[in-house]
Amino acid sequence: MNQQAFESGKRAYQEADWLRAVTLLDGAKQSGEVSGEIDHLRGNAYMKLGQFDSAALAYEGALSDTAYGRRGALSCNLGRALLAAGRPQEAVGALTDAVSDSSYATPYKAYLALGSAYEQLGDVRNAGIAYRSAAIDEQNPAPALALTSLGSCFMRLGRAVDAVEAYRTALDFTTPLEDQNKIWCDLALAYVSANRMSEAVDAFAHATADGTYELSPEAQASYDAARKAVSSIGSRRPSETDAFLAAAGYGSTSYDPLDPTGASGELIPSPEDTGFFSVSEEDLVQQDRLDRKVKRKHRHTGLKVFIVIFLLLVLAAGGAVFAYINGYGWPTQQAVAEQLFDAKTQGSDLAPYVVSDLSTAQIQEMSDVLPSGAEVSVSGVDRSMMESTVYVTATLSGAGEQDYTIDMTRDGIGWKVSSVTPVYLSEDGVGTDDGASAPEADADADAESPSSTDGAAEGTQTDAATE
Repeated sequence: MNQQAFESGKRAYQEADWLRAVTLLDGAKQSGEVSGEIDHLRGNAYMKLGQFDSAALAYEGALSDTAYGRRGALSCNLGRALLAAGRPQEAVGALTDAVSDSSYATPYKAYLALGSAYEQLGDVRNAGIAYRSAAIDEQNPAPALALTSLGSCFMRLGRAVDAVEAYRTALDFTTPLEDQNKIWCDLALAYVSANRMSEAVDAFAHATADGTYELSPEAQASYDAARKAVSSIGSRRPSETDAFLAAAGYGSTSYDPLDPTGASGELIPSPEDTGFFSVSEEDLVQQDRLDRKVKRKHRHTGLKVFIVIFLLLVLAAGGAVFAYINGYGWPTQQAVAEQLFDAKTQGSDLAPYVVSDLSTAQIQEMSDVLPSGAEVSVSGVDRSMMESTVYVTATLSGAGEQDYTIDMTRDGIGWKVSSVTPVYLSEDGVGTDDGASAPEADADADAESPSSTDGAAEGTQTDAATE
């Protein structure tokens, strides 16, 4: 090693003269010499210069010096360099190696970059898992970033309820002094997707309260739709007849079944509108099958309406109808959830507690995710007239807890389970959606430095936050 060149290179590095640091450090190594410390500094300097491929080569050279160690920090830096260079598949391998190093003191940094790499590869599920791991790392001083990214993953997976919890937890990890507007906006959009319009309006109001945050056109459209929905609900109290029609499924149609020529236009549509004269024989056969299926459904619906009306009249007039409309029934959602877990523990058939249209295979899949011998507590219930969601915490027999989201559908005056979903988000009280991304292609790239005092290659911070 050319000691003089090395010392000069370190001084240039400390002075943030990255180009001079690279030049001097390149000359500090003899031909064929392996030096983890020199290559570590070279990699960091190349990152600051935005030369990510050169940085990756330098970090690989540092990793080849087994005596130098610091595998976790170097692998994390290598993954960031590869990610910034547009090589996410290679970055996944390096970052996975980083988090496998038990001596690495700050794995959340690698998990954040790993989540970004998976997102670039289109693997949203594994991205969410990585962001969750970053959020629950006790060394992570700002988990809100990981939680926000986790919420975004949940939204793309169609899990709006989980996204709500991720964003709400992210807000818990921020302070009013921090900019919370973007998180409030993301939370509002999740509420809209979960059809919780009143909460969505409140969240949008928080996002725009100080006048510094401007909603995107899509977010503004969602805000307007949420306010319109809340206004419509507030201006119309459903009558008993409305409730019975909605219970029968008529409320979901685009026309009034009692007046088909009123809201729906012509009773017999014109050929120009239907394309009747251009359909094939196969289309007609398929339509006939569909019509017969709809007729059978209407017959069953009529019977259900009669049963619901009869039971409501028996229970009581005013109070029972009010309770029905507001999502109450017998047995209650809580009771059905507890009976479902008890049946699993006792090895009984789950069919009496689930909706009738689930197949045997679907019921078995539901049984597979339920624990046996767990003590169950219900932490909350979201009620509506025909659908409900129950939030359950199961204390497992082997130790630990597992949260579940149980979706239920109205069955007469009671409830039946339609799906059971484990909610890994709530296991540690945090959701994981972090907006962590790869080091950007500029002088602000975050790299771990060999001058770390914690033994994990996280070193002296420069103006560009190098580690």
